[in-house]
Amino acid sequence: MLRYFISILLFSGLFTVTAQSKPIDLKPKDTISYNQPYGIRAGIDLSRPALSFFNSDYTGLEIVADYRLTQSLYLAGELGNEKKTGQEELANLDIGDTTPLYNFTTSGSYIKLGVDYNTYENWYGMNNSIFIGGRYAFSTFSQTINDSFIYDSNRYWNPDQFANGTLNNVEYGGLSASWLEFLVGIKAELFANIYLGASVRIGFLVSNSEDDNFPNLWIPGFNKVTDGSNFGVGYNYSITYLVPLYKKAKKVKPIATSVD
Repeated sequence: MLRYFISILLFSGLFTVTAQSKPIDLKPKDTISYNQPYGIRAGIDLSRPALSFFNSDYTGLEIVADYRLTQSLYLAGELGNEKKTGQEELANLDIGDTTPLYNFTTSGSYIKLGVDYNTYENWYGMNNSIFIGGRYAFSTFSQTINDSFIYDSNRYWNPDQFANGTLNNVEYGGLSASWLEFLVGIKAELFANIYLGASVRIGFLVSNSEDDNFPNLWIPGFNKVTDGSNFGVGYNYSITYLVPLYKKAKKVKPIATSVD
């Protein structure tokens, strides 16, 4: 019996020495990872239905979507339709009020395609983004002159407004415009796969086909056209839902610890 007990002790000691003889890895590899969802995120711009509800001169709807390509890069775009009635006025110094020159309605659709780049380093388990992006946009639309007035510096016969013009109820169709757009925005995950976003956009008009008789004063997706400038400003407030298609692991950076 004693002989068996001594044999077990010798075998245990030999195993311990063999195990301790292996080299110790002083730089262990980080194996912790978090599976991030990749898929299509789609929704609508909330500002356009809200503006349509409170403003009788405007109706619009915009669908927004993006698709995650890499850790930080997204393929993104917007598709929308807008209709707006506006009026150009001229200050009337005689009566201290404005005098209308013409009233018009613009209606059409647009599409914007480009990319977004997320600059925000999320904490573990988060999928928020602070992004910059770019778009190429194209719009097709028509303009209708509802009322027009003839400018006349002699206000003796019409002190309150100009005389009626001849372009009333004239429609100009087949109009188009294209522009480049730079944007900055954020997207935050409110609940599982539901995101609330906002962005500010600066557009630069590249092409603008207009009728010889009437200029394009407002372009769907671009907003107001400023005389003498190719720049325009826009914004959107979106709510989107992520449809996860697959997941990819993102390694988490190890937390540095100090040894006293």
